[in-house]
Amino acid sequence: MKKGLSGTLRLLALGMALSGGACAAEDIVLDKAMHEEVVMIPSTHAGVRLETTIFKPNGAGPFPIVVMNHGKAPGNSAFQPRSRYLVIAREFLERGYAVIIPMRQGFSASGGLYIDGGCNIESNGNAQADDVQAALDYAQKQPWADHDNVVVMGQSHGGLTTLAYGARNPAHVKALVNFAGGLRKDAFSCQWQYSLIDAFESYGAATKIPSLWFYGANDSYFAPEVVQQMYAAYTRHHADAKLIAYGPFKQDSHGMSSSIDGLPIWWPETEALLQRVGLPTKRLFVATDYGELPVTAPASNADVVPYVKQNGREGYARFLNAKLPRAFAISESGAWGSAIGGNYTERALQNCQSHSQVPCHLYAVNQSTVWAAAENK
Repeated sequence: MKKGLSGTLRLLALGMALSGGACAAEDIVLDKAMHEEVVMIPSTHAGVRLETTIFKPNGAGPFPIVVMNHGKAPGNSAFQPRSRYLVIAREFLERGYAVIIPMRQGFSASGGLYIDGGCNIESNGNAQADDVQAALDYAQKQPWADHDNVVVMGQSHGGLTTLAYGARNPAHVKALVNFAGGLRKDAFSCQWQYSLIDAFESYGAATKIPSLWFYGANDSYFAPEVVQQMYAAYTRHHADAKLIAYGPFKQDSHGMSSSIDGLPIWWPETEALLQRVGLPTKRLFVATDYGELPVTAPASNADVVPYVKQNGREGYARFLNAKLPRAFAISESGAWGSAIGGNYTERALQNCQSHSQVPCHLYAVNQSTVWAAAENK
């Protein structure tokens, strides 16, 4: 999908928000492999509906739930594009979770107006948390939702929103994940750092849910010394929180969670937290452009790749050291092909097929072997 809705589509979506209908599928490009849909759900404010993206695995569920809360881009919030967080959504989808991404009041095609709160950042977070509650109220009514197993996550302003919501201690929420959370108020004549620290202390004093925090050294919004003060304030009253200060990341660590290259930073720690609170982490599916393939084994041994000759095994060894996302395809003729990055599964198949007279199939996707699924097609 292009960033943002075009003028006509935005008006259509806003009309849907006022009328309470679901966004028409033809108005939005959706990822079929991830069962993406966009619905307009009721907010806690009368007459206001929230544009909400949902990704679901195959099957009827019930699926554990991840609510992912978006950040705030500069400028008018109504013109902010619908957030999808595909890297995060894919990781959880492949482990059997449904992912819900609500656009909060006043953002994108959601109804209502953005509630600012001025210099009172604690109040701002509490107002945003109402829309997290609306998303979970909606999920609680869905037959595909595992009502008792929920993770709430957020990036930037969504991280602040996540911690504000966590202070309510909803019984069904098992863990909180904060990616570079906070709110910076440069346009206001207030000392936003102190207001932000005070907000985090208030949230931490009330929160009993364990949380995991990720902040990089070159975050353009929140300097490491401010982050340390936020963390100290949050944990002052013994809140269960772990800070991962992971150093610099690319040009700006504020967007780490949306990058494929950020996976080695946040997923192992997140996996450990999920296991600690009794939530699933085993990869069940590989979401590709061709649907979800069941995982058969870790993609870890070049010697067992069938059909290919020595150059293919060497190519697969290089594949195993390549960054994610990645795909490796083979054919019975001995041809092979690999690809990294955008449209990786399609390109791997094309690269293989260009050297083969017989059909190529995916052998491995990301960190998993999917060859048995291809053989059974």
